[in-house]
Amino acid sequence: MIESDSDEKTGFLDVFQIVLFLFTLLILSLIVFKFNIYKLSLSVERFSLFFSIFLVLSTFFLIKRTLEHLFSILFLIKKEIDFFIKSKYNYLYVISFLLYIAMILCEYGNFKQTLLLSFSAFLLVLRFVLVVVINKKLIFSKLFYFILYFCAFEIAPLFILFKLMF
Repeated sequence: MIESDSDEKTGFLDVFQIVLFLFTLLILSLIVFKFNIYKLSLSVERFSLFFSIFLVLSTFFLIKRTLEHLFSILFLIKKEIDFFIKSKYNYLYVISFLLYIAMILCEYGNFKQTLLLSFSAFLLVLRFVLVVVINKKLIFSKLFYFILYFCAFEIAPLFILFKLMF
């Protein structure tokens, strides 16, 4: 269970976390790559497009994760927000495994790309709902700070990333 795992002390540069992080980056990059091909109706799939998407997402997630870690230390809220950040990333890792299975099924099972993209959107919305429901005590006790966090670290960077990619 996530609650018991959050009690364990894991480092910021733990090898297992890095492998999971890279796997998640690869899967999310492939999903965005498939979305680009579907949206732009490209007949030629180029590795340079995938690589640029991977670099942008890697930079985005590395900066985001580093800032979350540094701000939690700077504002002396590491203990309070540690479970929130761990649960958020654990749900992202689970979603990446599910998306990996969905991508395999779409590639070899002759499913439409729209099914993969809608499944991806559903899982990301489900992740947000689960994070809010599991952490509702923390969120509602510090609602102003949560709204500020959500706008600064979740919505604004995604909006900028979306504008840069499309």
